[in-house]
Amino acid sequence: MSIIENFKYAVGIDLGGTFVKSALVCETGAIRFTHMLPIGTEASKNIILDTIEQIIQTTLFEAFEKKLEVVGIGIGTPGIVFQGVVIGAADNLQGWENIDLAGYFYTRFKLPVSVDNDANLMGYGELHYGAARGCSDVICLTIGTGIGGAIIINGAIYNGYKSRGGELGHIVVEHNGIDCNCGGKGCLEAYASTSVLVKRYMELSGDKEDNIDGFYVVKKFKQNNDFAIQCIEEHTEYLGHGVASFINTFAPQKIIIGGGISDAGQFYIEMIKKTAFKNMMPDCGKHTEIVGAQLGNIAGSLGAAAIAFSKTNVKHRFSIF
Repeated sequence: MSIIENFKYAVGIDLGGTFVKSALVCETGAIRFTHMLPIGTEASKNIILDTIEQIIQTTLFEAFEKKLEVVGIGIGTPGIVFQGVVIGAADNLQGWENIDLAGYFYTRFKLPVSVDNDANLMGYGELHYGAARGCSDVICLTIGTGIGGAIIINGAIYNGYKSRGGELGHIVVEHNGIDCNCGGKGCLEAYASTSVLVKRYMELSGDKEDNIDGFYVVKKFKQNNDFAIQCIEEHTEYLGHGVASFINTFAPQKIIIGGGISDAGQFYIEMIKKTAFKNMMPDCGKHTEIVGAQLGNIAGSLGAAAIAFSKTNVKHRFSIF
């Protein structure tokens, strides 16, 4: 096969609880094309692996047809990942543990495969292509059903010893507080996730509307609904205290706030900033900005591609086809 351009490409895979997404990403950060396939909520490990293989195959074949040079595959997955192996803690995917994803897909595609936690790669995507470009030290928070995050120090993802750390949603913000899904009590996630925001609003307001989500609560907030105002204030207050702790611990250049609700508007980021800057140590946060994420739901795929680029200089010409 003759390569028709000098740019190199990587396949970025973002595995979620209900879908797997792929993107063919140029080294410049431009996305050539994307694909998405559903994963059933009760899907087995083998079905998930087959679905990932199918979407990689489709992406590589399309790149092959367009004569584009792919140098690696990156995969973001829920759970704890160490040296390309999913160890466990992927609560939303049944049986998703003790899987050598890097080895499994290398044997099938003969391309270098890099694997990391999905929240880490969302942060890595923002570092290379989004709100944290040009930074070396960044904390990225993703606010959703739970709270995930990424710690980036000197341009590299930091996970702690044997990748067992980095669980930013599970710092304790209330002593002996609410039970958390992790088994602990008083975690940030148990007080400030979007799902908790919605639950709190419904309890206070008695609102029986169908499909109440974080954006619904934000809409009510903007309409000066007293219950929504109370809930958003509590939600951002807890997030702000958590962010203050991260600033005091890491002194990052930027704190990136992501997840669907972060698109609510600049007021949301400003409320978090107000509490964070009030409660941090001033010297620790002297050089810290708190900003919203830029990449939206493509951040994971971009981060997966970025980590593939960072781990390989090998050139492959699709000998598998």
